[in-house]
Amino acid sequence: MLKNFLLVSVLVATFFSGCTSNYKEYGDKTITLFENELVHFSPGTYDNPNFESDEVVKIQDGRIILKRVAVPPYERDVEATLRVTFSSGGDPWDKSGSAFIVSDKEKYNLISIYKGDEEFPSTEYSLEGFPGTVHENEFVPVVELMRFMTPFGAISERTQNRRPVYIPAWEEEVTWEADVTDRISLMDDDFWIGIWADTWTDEGFVFSAELELNESPYPCAKRVETEVKSLLNTVYYIGGQHHVDVFAREDIVIDADIPADAENVKLYYVTTGHGGHSGGDEFTPVENIVKVNGDEVLAFTPWRDDCASFRRFNPSSGVWLREDTARYLDRSAGEYRERIIQERIASSDLSRSNWCPGSIVEPEIVELNNLNYGGSNEFVFSIPEAQEADGDLLNHWLVSAWLVWE
Repeated sequence: MLKNFLLVSVLVATFFSGCTSNYKEYGDKTITLFENELVHFSPGTYDNPNFESDEVVKIQDGRIILKRVAVPPYERDVEATLRVTFSSGGDPWDKSGSAFIVSDKEKYNLISIYKGDEEFPSTEYSLEGFPGTVHENEFVPVVELMRFMTPFGAISERTQNRRPVYIPAWEEEVTWEADVTDRISLMDDDFWIGIWADTWTDEGFVFSAELELNESPYPCAKRVETEVKSLLNTVYYIGGQHHVDVFAREDIVIDADIPADAENVKLYYVTTGHGGHSGGDEFTPVENIVKVNGDEVLAFTPWRDDCASFRRFNPSSGVWLREDTARYLDRSAGEYRERIIQERIASSDLSRSNWCPGSIVEPEIVELNNLNYGGSNEFVFSIPEAQEADGDLLNHWLVSAWLVWE
């Protein structure tokens, strides 16, 4: 009752203040993006994608799914939530994954390069073989909407013997949610949403996704106009891109102009370390540092030590045994005793560089103050202790960063 009273009070006050009495312009909407779409590796199956279609488009041999989306031009404040649901189509491995947005405002983008209409720019990082990683000239790196890691999710008859006693059943799917309101200005016109997963099997993964839009109920809650500038994205989405280990040798330095009238500038930074081998970047705590105009604005060691909490999503994870001393209650004797037991340890339990198999990866958000408004600003991204890739030891960091301002 109190909530309804407050809303009515606001509407009455709004009427006399001159705001429109239509308290919902377009209303809340949930847009279905993908529904049980297979993301897999099937060479030759998707060689001629139709980008004029309103249906799902698959590229990169099926490892990327794309959908053209239209969002109403909300003038009131609106919140946007991306929801992605994953299940294994048979691929038993944990893999990197990314949901991303490609704006039609940018002619020079991932899709135009894939189609052959444009080429990746030649930057100092391209010379190392890492094209499409930084903002330069007219090229804009892909803006991420969500970073996630697929679990060891394939359920089979043999995985039943791997289930710990504290898990009643394996989960067949996992759902991740991300608040993407800060990037909603990229959705003002038609745009593409894509999902990429680093699968190399024909069975692959199955994804569903939806975009939920919640319009403010308050008539005078005028939408704050924002701008998004993509700075960096080292995810290897399409051909010509691959595992970026450049941080092991040098920092990535980017110059970015900030408009003179910009306000409330924020940096969003997403990072995960990978390699898949003992002692590599995936399993070694390594500090990430960001400097802006010489000032250190972010320094932290991205690390997750709660991966055992995701065990129910990881039925096909490798398992081994480790001896441990267990203290337990011997009911027949009425006293506590100790015994050497074999503890079951799963690969998915191990701590990792800012991710767990089956987890979402949240961005670090930094409010920026020391900026050159109306001019260029130097952003330095550094991972000083990152390791080089060496043959099958594929050390690399997936880093994406973007700016948002009003």
